[in-house]
Amino acid sequence: MFIELRKREQASTSPLLTASRLVGSVLIALCIGSILILFKEGNIFEAYGALIYGAFGNTNNLSETIVKTVPLLFAALGIVVAFRCQIWNIGAEGQIYFGALGAVLIGLYVEGLPRYMHLGLMVLASFAGGMFWGIIPGILRAKWEANEILVTVMMNYIAILFVSYMCHEPLREPGGWIPQTAEIAISARLPVLLSQTRLHGGIFIALLCALIVYILLSRTTRGYQIRAVGLSPKSAVYGGMSLTGNIIIAMAISGGLAGLAGMSEVSGIHYRLLDDISPGYGHNAIVVALLGRLTAGGVVVSSVLFAALMVGAESMQRKMGLPVSIVYIIEGLIILFVLATENLVRYSVILKGFKLKRGTAC
Repeated sequence: MFIELRKREQASTSPLLTASRLVGSVLIALCIGSILILFKEGNIFEAYGALIYGAFGNTNNLSETIVKTVPLLFAALGIVVAFRCQIWNIGAEGQIYFGALGAVLIGLYVEGLPRYMHLGLMVLASFAGGMFWGIIPGILRAKWEANEILVTVMMNYIAILFVSYMCHEPLREPGGWIPQTAEIAISARLPVLLSQTRLHGGIFIALLCALIVYILLSRTTRGYQIRAVGLSPKSAVYGGMSLTGNIIIAMAISGGLAGLAGMSEVSGIHYRLLDDISPGYGHNAIVVALLGRLTAGGVVVSSVLFAALMVGAESMQRKMGLPVSIVYIIEGLIILFVLATENLVRYSVILKGFKLKRGTAC
C-alpha cells in the first residue's frame, strides 16, 4: 500500500475548526489522563469533579483561577509578539523576574504619590525591567545572529540568581531572615476586587494588554512589519522593512509584557519581592501561547484553561490523593495534540494514487 502526505497550499483558519481542534485535543488528553487515574486506583468522575470544582466551584476557587490567569496572560502575550516575528523568546521567566525587581523598587523607594500615579510608575518600571532583559538577546540576534534560544535560556538563570541575591542581601527586609524584601507601600498595591479573596485589578490590565497586542499585530503598520519579518525575512527586506529594527522592537515588547507578570505578583499578591517569586509562569506561558495559536484572543482562553488546570490540580490532590503530575501530563498532551492536529490538517493523504479529501470515503 502506497501512502504519501502532501502539503496543502493553505490550511483552514476557520474559527469553528480551530475551536473544534482545541476541544478535541482536550477531550483526548482527558481520556488518556483517565487511564492514569485508573492506574492509581482513583475514581475518574470524582477526580475530574474535584479538578473542576477546585477551579470554578465557588467564588474563592474562581478568584484563584483568575489570579493564576493574570501572570500567564501577561507572559504569553509577550511570547506571542516574539514568536510572530519568528524570534524564539524562551526567556520570559527571567523577564518576569526583572519586571518584578523594577516594580518593587518603585513600591519601596517612591513615596507620597496617589495610588493611580504610584501604580502607573510600577507598571512602567516593570515593563522597562522586562524590556531591558528582552532587548539584550534581541540585539544579539539582530546584530550578530546569536541564537536567541540559547541566549534567553541562559539569561533566565542569570535573572533568577540575581534577584535571589538581591532578596538575600541588598533588599532583604530589615531584621528579617527570610529572603524577601519589605512590603511595598499601600499606594503601590493593586486594588482587591473581592473581599476575602486574592483577586486583584491586574486582570483588567492584562485584558487591556491583550487588546493592545491584538490591535498592534493586526491593525498597525508596525505589527504588519513584525508579522512580515516572521513569515519571510527576505521578502520583508525586499519590501523596505528593517529586519534588525523589527527584531529588536519585537523582543523589547515581548520582554516588557512578560515583565508586567512580575509586577502583578509583587503588587497584587505578595506585596513584596520574594526569592523564587515565579513558579514557572514564563515556561508555562510558552505552552499557553502555542495553545492559543499565537493570537491575543486565543491566549486569553488558553490562559484561563491552564490556570484552571493549575488550581484544580491542587484540589484533586487534596481530595483524591492523586499526584499533581497527572495534570502536568494532561497539559503536555493537550499541547501535543493541538500541534499534531495543526500539522495534520495541512496535509492531504494520497493512498494508491487517489487523493483522499476530508469527508470522502475510500
